[in-house]
Amino acid sequence: MQKMLKGIVVSAKMQNTVVVEVSRKKPHPLYKKLLKRSTKFKVDTAGQSVNAGDKVKIVETRPMSKGKHFKIMEVIK
Repeated sequence: MQKMLKGIVVSAKMQNTVVVEVSRKKPHPLYKKLLKRSTKFKVDTAGQSVNAGDKVKIVETRPMSKGKHFKIMEVIK
């Protein structure tokens, strides 16, 4: 099963690669308050033009390089 995540493009300075930040809310283990947590992924653009600030949907793929394991499925906004 492939992971499908939504995130915001943070950096688009590399060739064929962008950095996407995916945020989630996770409860504190003891106090149960919802905390924001985020993870940054390197994502393959696959020829699509994407700029910083765009919302994108990404999907997990086979490893394309040491740190690149996702590709852009669609640009939402």
